[in-house]
Amino acid sequence: MKILQVTPFFKPSWEAGGPPRLAYDVSRSLIKRGHEVTVYTTDGFKYRLDVEKNQPVDVDGIETYYFRNISNYLTRKMNFLTPYYLPMVARKEIKKFDVIHIHEHRTLLAVVVHYYAHKYNIPYVLQPRGSAPLLGKDKQKILFDKLYGDNIVHDADKIIFTSPMEAERTIKTFPFIRKEQETFTPNAIDIDYFKELPEKGTFRMKYSVSEDDKIILYLGRLNKIKGLDTLVKAFKSMQKDINNLKLVLVGPDDGYKNELLTLIGELELESDVIMTGTLDGNDKLSAYVDGDVFVLPSSYESFGNVIFESLLCSTPVIVSRNCGSADIIDTASCGLTFKYGDVKDLRDKMDYLISNPIKGKEMIGNGQEYVKENLTHEKIISHIEEIYHSVIKK
Repeated sequence: MKILQVTPFFKPSWEAGGPPRLAYDVSRSLIKRGHEVTVYTTDGFKYRLDVEKNQPVDVDGIETYYFRNISNYLTRKMNFLTPYYLPMVARKEIKKFDVIHIHEHRTLLAVVVHYYAHKYNIPYVLQPRGSAPLLGKDKQKILFDKLYGDNIVHDADKIIFTSPMEAERTIKTFPFIRKEQETFTPNAIDIDYFKELPEKGTFRMKYSVSEDDKIILYLGRLNKIKGLDTLVKAFKSMQKDINNLKLVLVGPDDGYKNELLTLIGELELESDVIMTGTLDGNDKLSAYVDGDVFVLPSSYESFGNVIFESLLCSTPVIVSRNCGSADIIDTASCGLTFKYGDVKDLRDKMDYLISNPIKGKEMIGNGQEYVKENLTHEKIISHIEEIYHSVIKK
């Protein structure tokens, strides 16, 4: 198949969160299975990428267009993309594809691709990647949907949800979604990436954390919706009973760092909280490996790959019930869940895992087994291929 992937950001714009990496993983997997894949994306999130713009370049075997945004400021501050050259390419190329896969719909990339896909009758699937519900910047999202978004969602041949929770919240925003549009595919986890892990203690040595200290770990964007205020307060409460604790926050600032630093200061936690910024490769793996408990306290996550990455690094997990994978955590008995925003509930769950390492190891084993049976690239990409074939036949 000739497949077009449309994503706001792509390798190496990892600071934009999970969607760029997920779009890259899907594209690479499809290439390995013999498909021709092209990617339409833009030239960076927080900063402009040093790549050729507005023309195809090879990214690990993937034909990739990095369309230059008119304003990097609008991209960085408002996540508003302005890929001015895209229409010149799309109007000529769209007709050559068998199927299109749009990741996130509230972008001008999606608007242009939707227009030409509709014009040339090319089927497309839409994957919201957790972006569809109205969680913040609601006025901006509502306006966009009235102008373009409703049509992009309505006309999609299939909408891929990673969890029932994502489907429920998306349909609440777009009640006109038809049952036949819905399909469910969780995110894939690259198991091979976790086969060779850094030596335990590598992260501790780099950041001067004692072997006696217990590390509570978070990995993700520093954004208000991530529930980090609850995590910091629960950590403070936990210190009343356990002295040797460190809270490690790994990830880029996404508009919340200053507010978070103020809270940390008010709770007198400056010496016990480590903010590393973005980590990748072995640095990221070493954080997972040295963590004693991983926490994802978000107000909303469509899935949450970091949960399963942590389990593959043998670190037990605690997840807010507002995360799409919370049901998996409960049914597979591979971690603990807590009520979003409930400081005491989270504090008690963290204390339980710190105090019961044997139970934590049992949960880790369950989680690793679940990933290997259900979330491999081979399994997930096979299902995505089936979705592509179904919309092409239609």
